[in-house]
Amino acid sequence: MAKLEDEAAQYTSALGPLVGLTREDIFGAVAVMLRETASDPQRLMKHGQEMGQDMIKIMTGKSDLAPNPKDKRFQDPAWQYNPFMRAGMQYYLAVQKGAAKWLEDLELDELEKDRARFISNIIIDGLAPTNTLVGNPTAQKMAITSGGLSLIKGLKNAYDDMVHNKGMVSQVDKKPFKLGENVATSKGDVVLRTEMMELIHYAPTTDEVYEIPQLTIPPQINKMYINDLSPEKSVVKYQLDNGIQTFVISWKNPSKEQGHWDMADYVNSCRLAMETVSKITGSKKVNVSAGCSGGQTASMVASKLASDGDDLLGSLTLMVCVLHPMQNDIEAGSLVSENGLALAKQRAAKKGIIKGDDLARGFAWLRPNDLIWNYVINNYLLGQDPPAFDVLFWNADATNLSAALMGDFLTIFETLAFTKKGEVEMVDHKVDLSKVTSDLFILGGVTDHITPWKATYRSTRLFGSKDVTYVLSHSGHMQAILNPPGNPKAKYYIQSDAKKKLPETADEWLKGTEEVAGSWWPYWMDWMQARSGTKKAAPAKTGNKEFPALDPAPGLYVMEPC
Repeated sequence: MAKLEDEAAQYTSALGPLVGLTREDIFGAVAVMLRETASDPQRLMKHGQEMGQDMIKIMTGKSDLAPNPKDKRFQDPAWQYNPFMRAGMQYYLAVQKGAAKWLEDLELDELEKDRARFISNIIIDGLAPTNTLVGNPTAQKMAITSGGLSLIKGLKNAYDDMVHNKGMVSQVDKKPFKLGENVATSKGDVVLRTEMMELIHYAPTTDEVYEIPQLTIPPQINKMYINDLSPEKSVVKYQLDNGIQTFVISWKNPSKEQGHWDMADYVNSCRLAMETVSKITGSKKVNVSAGCSGGQTASMVASKLASDGDDLLGSLTLMVCVLHPMQNDIEAGSLVSENGLALAKQRAAKKGIIKGDDLARGFAWLRPNDLIWNYVINNYLLGQDPPAFDVLFWNADATNLSAALMGDFLTIFETLAFTKKGEVEMVDHKVDLSKVTSDLFILGGVTDHITPWKATYRSTRLFGSKDVTYVLSHSGHMQAILNPPGNPKAKYYIQSDAKKKLPETADEWLKGTEEVAGSWWPYWMDWMQARSGTKKAAPAKTGNKEFPALDPAPGLYVMEPC
């Protein structure tokens, strides 16, 4: 169960170029493999003979094929000591080995080879014997020791998923969690509501607060309460307990009628939120923090403010956010093509929105071992409930994505808009981050497979800021952010000489870092407090006369289903 929680938390859904992945790109990769295979029958025969030799060794008990020690699927002792199970495992490993050799021998360019490798791995992962009752000794033992009850429970879990989860295997047990009761419990109020967003003002927990407030801009595909998941993991609570006046935007889940909401609309909403925060607190500056696609939105806001000569933005914190993407940043990136992106935009425009569960389903099939087969084994073959894990509960509570916003995100990816200085026009201005001079704090995660840390480091070169801090958390995507003090395994990396200018590349930066034990939150909080002005008496209540409290946090919009 702990393994399931850890693996799934590394692969939470996120916006990125993969929202533009189409079936044509996938089928195209398969077609290239088949065409190249058919073009040289001798090569196919050679690999067939090699695989045949492996099969003979397995049948005669002379094969030394063994799984990678990191492959957790074959840890049951039966795979080593039961000759039939061992042979079944080795047949699978022989196919895996043969496919890898065959792919390396194909005369494809590097991009085509990456596509072929990625698709073949998905197919081969689906063929693993551990995905079936006959080929899974752990499931067989469970069936015997439970008197068959595990199989009955597994069938019930499968039926429930077919009926209540649109055919997708459940990754989380949602029953223990209830918004406002044991998730998203920090006290506060909605002080502004528009068609697109709610602005939540959280109640201070200290007698004094810093004069410059902070606004968090969350991603558009996930709900805002990742910032206030539980009292132990709440970024909101940590900010409040350290005297930061804390505000968070909560996006409305768009329906088909709101499919026209684009980046300009979201940027305008962010500016309205910042202006409201300024009026409530009396501060002429508003610090902003954002993560993942929220970071792209915040960067567009910063660019637009700079273009307009508006100095409302204070400091800017970007967490696990890629502004300068490259196709090989992530494994599945090789599947995305220009034609595929165009098709994805057209199809989304017809539908109006991309449903959150469709995005989650597509994302899961790009990581089937971690996000599908793990749960097929746990929920159906072993008859166990999926883990009750708050991060997975939040991840399963996905929202829809408006077609217009998806198109804008894909345009940013295609044009590399943030890397150009005034060459790309979006949101009624020419995007130019070199005009943004706010102090900058950027966070990456060592094991982040969604926004790889070296890709996040490239953002340090894009802004006109003289004061740029980069921190590398020793965690994955959302775990890099949810890294509160008290975790004995936590650590992070910072540049040894804080006064030295950040080097050009991530590799150069890494050479000059020092490892620090513990959470990066206190380091960030010191950085934040230094940029939050002086202290003053905490307000007695949330909002003000112009923006009175409407509904208690976490508001109404997070309660809306996908």
